[in-house]
Amino acid sequence: MQLQDLQRTRDWIATEEQHIAAAAVRRPAPPPPDGLIERGIGVGQLPVRVHAGGCWDTRKRCTAMTMDEARRALAQGVPPCPHCRPDAALGME
Repeated sequence: MQLQDLQRTRDWIATEEQHIAAAAVRRPAPPPPDGLIERGIGVGQLPVRVHAGGCWDTRKRCTAMTMDEARRALAQGVPPCPHCRPDAALGME
């Protein structure tokens, strides 16, 4: 009796995991943020690079930012990513 209950529970879990996986595939990916700020290694490090939201050369140390924040960071001297060129996209070259 307990083995049957255990098997029923395992079957239920497998079915639910399939439903969750199918729902994740149907859900569109969220749009990329307007921009990203990349910080140096370590806690509390200063910004080292500004990226456009869809840049392929981002790292784990990036956080989302608005276009206004990206403009301010670039104006304050944070270098733009040489690949996605957020400064060109914002007309700040």
